[in-house]
Amino acid sequence: MDKMTPIGLLLAAIAVVGGSVLKGSGVMALLSGAAFVIVLVGTVAAICIHTPPATLKHAMKIFKWIFRPPAQEAEALINELVEWSNLARKQGLLALEPAVEEQSDPFIKKGLQLLVDGSEPDVLRSTLEVEIDAREHGDNAGAKVFEGMGIYAPTLGIIGAVLGLMAVMQNLADPSKLGKGIAAAFVATIYGIGAANLFFLPVAAKLKAVIADQTRTREMFVEGLVGIARGDNPRNIEARLRGFLH
Repeated sequence: MDKMTPIGLLLAAIAVVGGSVLKGSGVMALLSGAAFVIVLVGTVAAICIHTPPATLKHAMKIFKWIFRPPAQEAEALINELVEWSNLARKQGLLALEPAVEEQSDPFIKKGLQLLVDGSEPDVLRSTLEVEIDAREHGDNAGAKVFEGMGIYAPTLGIIGAVLGLMAVMQNLADPSKLGKGIAAAFVATIYGIGAANLFFLPVAAKLKAVIADQTRTREMFVEGLVGIARGDNPRNIEARLRGFLH
């Protein structure tokens, strides 16, 4: 559980609501059904046009990573790779076959199977790097969905403000409605800028950081397998892999 995400969301809510109260506007000034429809529904509409269905579905799937990122047990993986290296040097690559069935991660299982099958180091690296690149590209495309929403939301907020001011202009004959109408018009701007900078863009940034960590761990794993395939000394493999932890 990433505790910083709920803390950040709570602080974001406090910043907006508390700021409104301290400025004398009150909480109720932030509530506007029209602004909600224009900004949030409009943003979702824009991103649906912008994004292919498969990418949008993947973005919703990886959204949970901002709260529970995939476990990255790099230290444990290094220990396993060193253990496999020692075993391979003593008994040969076929001795690693039982370890293949024990793996729950499809990527690790595939890489280990390629190693057991006797793939050349260059073939092993190139095969797994293709999958790493494909996964990273797909995951980053999902993260960019939220980045796109962060770009569209402020513009929709401006549209909402303009529509609100148009409504105010229609009531110029009644000065008592002008102040309240102008204030309501700018709520859409708050929704747009607030949603972009306090939610959508931070979500995209956190997802990209999680994806980068996953990619680095997979690259470390590939480097370890290549070292085993070349018959490198287990101590040298361990020293090289620990460089990925910094």
